[in-house]
Amino acid sequence: MTEDPRWLTDDEQRAWRAYLRANRMLWAALDQQLQRDSRLPHAYYLILVALSERPGRRATMSELATLAGTSPSALSHAVGKLEAQGWVSRCRDTLNGRIVLATLTDEGFAELVAAAPGHVGEVRRMIFDRLAPDQVAQLAEICSAIAGEDPAWP
Repeated sequence: MTEDPRWLTDDEQRAWRAYLRANRMLWAALDQQLQRDSRLPHAYYLILVALSERPGRRATMSELATLAGTSPSALSHAVGKLEAQGWVSRCRDTLNGRIVLATLTDEGFAELVAAAPGHVGEVRRMIFDRLAPDQVAQLAEICSAIAGEDPAWP
């Protein structure tokens, strides 16, 4: 016998729908800005950022999929496109040939550096310019709770 679902209360329903609207609006605006200004999909930008923050600007493909929040197959396709642009290179790990490493090239890093100011400006315009300082702290706490993370994590 299955349990009845715990339906959302009216307050929870309002919060859920507001979250969905804000999330869709934000992701669409970020993708539009990056495509317009840098000809770079947001998903590809996230891959470049993830690699830029790793030691040696390098990660295994499985680590990179986790860091970029995407599936291994979608990551492989995206990295192939980035590799064709000369922004990422792939090679087999010399110690374990089954592992594929992705590395952010100097050209890819330059593209990321060029795209970052516009992206940060859009993030600021869409989120932080609309919030009071105490709301920024609340946003960090709420999102960390949802993600099951420590809110102090950078």
